[in-house]
Amino acid sequence: MSAHGGKKAILAALGANAGIAVAKFAGFLITGSSSMLAESVHSVADTSNQGLLLLGQKKAERAADDLHQFGYGRSRYFYSFVVALVLFSLGSLFAIYEGIHKIQHPEELTSPLVAVVILVIAIGLETFSFLTAVRESRPLKGKASWWGFIRTSRSPELPVVLLEDTGALVGLVLALGGVGLTMLTGDPVWDGVGTLCIGALLGIIAIILIVEMQSLLIGEGATADEEARILAALVDGEKIERVIHCKTQYLGPEEILVAAKVAVAAGSDISAVAEAIDEAEARVRGAVPAARRIYIEPDLFRATEGIG
Repeated sequence: MSAHGGKKAILAALGANAGIAVAKFAGFLITGSSSMLAESVHSVADTSNQGLLLLGQKKAERAADDLHQFGYGRSRYFYSFVVALVLFSLGSLFAIYEGIHKIQHPEELTSPLVAVVILVIAIGLETFSFLTAVRESRPLKGKASWWGFIRTSRSPELPVVLLEDTGALVGLVLALGGVGLTMLTGDPVWDGVGTLCIGALLGIIAIILIVEMQSLLIGEGATADEEARILAALVDGEKIERVIHCKTQYLGPEEILVAAKVAVAAGSDISAVAEAIDEAEARVRGAVPAARRIYIEPDLFRATEGIG
């Protein structure tokens, strides 16, 4: 995914969540439903999150300088991590608090049918956002499962939007269930139960995102497939006989740092070694275009050394 990759999904989510937030707040003011209030705060948090993801992409475009000599690519990881924290603090904790409060002190709903209509419309808008994220993600996902894509993707925005939209859709169904059961039973406690379930759902999603984004922020290496292609490309069997060891790290979603020590043919002169390294760099970039920063150290192989 390019630096602008996933922007269509982010913008679709931004527009949908902003409209949904306004509608939900209107529904809360009319009905007094805590489920509607929790969903309103959830949509406000999601709208803010899309803005943070766009800001992260913008910050990542800055050129490298003396202080950040490998550039600002990890800004996208940082802002995605902030998104996870916002979702947990503003979305999950507030909904859990509101749910417990409404269970302990239930209040009758006014015009609950209004809440139902707003929630159904919101489900339609959120479905559009979710399907946009799915379309944007499918080329990157390849043959992996959706869970595998979320766990292994080095581009943070689409997994974040996918999980947010999934949580939003399930949360809307839970809110609809809470309001619906309140209407059917006449017991407003169900509205609080729905709110509590929404908070728990958001908490689970936020924790998953926090774990994944923290790992990316610290620095993850190339995927197993990428590493295999890098190792294969480094060796030509003549000028470079084998890889002694190789380390990789993502500097940003589209930039991999490769540092390798390779065994050159014994007796090679300086010009031959330089030529071998230049050719190896070209092969690696051809095999894995994201491998933009490559540092290769030539050496002679010793039996005590190995790939690591």
